[in-house]
Amino acid sequence: MASRRMLLGAAIAAASVMFAASAGAQETKHYRFAHDQQLNTGYSVAYDMFSAKLRELSKGTMLVDQYPGAQLGQEPQLLQLVKSGDIDFAIVSSANTATISPQAGVMSLHFLFRSSDHLVKSLANQQVIDAITAMIDETTQGLHVIATGSQGVRSIYSKKEIHNAGDMKGLKIRVQATATEDAIFPAYGAQTVHMPFGSVYTSLQTGVMDAAENSVNVYLVNKHYEVAPVLSMTEHEANNALLFISDKLWQSLSADQKQWVKTAAAEVSAKEPAKAFELEKAAATKLKGYGVKIVEDVDKKSFAAISDPYLDKLAKELGPHAEKIKNLIRGIN
Repeated sequence: MASRRMLLGAAIAAASVMFAASAGAQETKHYRFAHDQQLNTGYSVAYDMFSAKLRELSKGTMLVDQYPGAQLGQEPQLLQLVKSGDIDFAIVSSANTATISPQAGVMSLHFLFRSSDHLVKSLANQQVIDAITAMIDETTQGLHVIATGSQGVRSIYSKKEIHNAGDMKGLKIRVQATATEDAIFPAYGAQTVHMPFGSVYTSLQTGVMDAAENSVNVYLVNKHYEVAPVLSMTEHEANNALLFISDKLWQSLSADQKQWVKTAAAEVSAKEPAKAFELEKAAATKLKGYGVKIVEDVDKKSFAAISDPYLDKLAKELGPHAEKIKNLIRGIN
C-alpha cells in the first residue's frame, strides 16, 4: 500500500512538472512586427527598442519578430493587415496612415516643425501622442497607436538641382497619397504622382517621374541615389511614423501585458526620433563619399512662403483632430 501511494505520488509529481513545463511553453509567444523599410533605418531602430524592452519587461514571454523591407506588404497593406489582426505590430508613416484616417495628413504639413529639435520634442510630447491616439481611435477601427517615431525630414531628389520653389515648376514628383501633399506640391508648380514606395526606384530610372522626396537615410539605404544622384535639402516635411498594435491582439492581452506594451512603446517615442536624426547625418556623409551631389543652399523661405498659408487652412479642412494636433505642435517651444 505504501509503495502504491509512493508510486501514485511520483506520478502526480511528474504530471505536475510536465503541466508546468507545458504552461511555461505556452506563455512564451511570438508576435509579428512589420514595416516597409530596410534595416538600419528609423523603422528598424524602433523595432530594436520596442522588442528589447518588451522582452525585458515580460521576462522573455513576449518576443517580437521583425519583418522589414515590405516582406508582408507596402504600408497601406500593412495597415489593413493590422486592422484585421493578421499582423500584430506595424510602424507606418503618418502620411500613409491617411489612407485609413485622412486627418493623419496633418503631420505632413510642410514646415509645420521649426527644426529637428522641435520635431523630436513634439513626438515625445504626451499631449501630442494622446491627440494622435484619440484621432485614430475615433476615426478608424481595428488598430491603435501606441507610439510615435521618425525617419528625419524629407528632401527632394532627382537628376537636377533644386535651389528654390521656382525650380519645382513642371516637375513630376512622387509623393505620399495625402490631401496635404496634393495641395502643397502643386502650389509649388509641381505635378504629383502617387505610387507604392517599392516602385519609386524604377520610375525614377525610366523617367516616369522626375523626382521623389524622402529622408536622407531612406534615400541612401534604398539606393535611390543610383537613379536620382542629386539630393536637394529642402527639408520641407517631417518624415513622421506611427507604431500600431492590432485591436485583436490588444484585447487578448492581460493588464500586465498591456502595461508592458505601453512602457516599451514609450521608449520608442522618447528615444527613436533623436536616433533617426543621427542616422540622417551619417547617411549624408556616406552619400558624399559616393559622389552624390547634395545641394545645401536651398532657399527654404521661398517654399515656406507658399506653404505657410496652407497650414491653418488644410488642418481645418481635415477636421478637428487635425486642427488640435497642429495647434499642439505649433505651441511647443
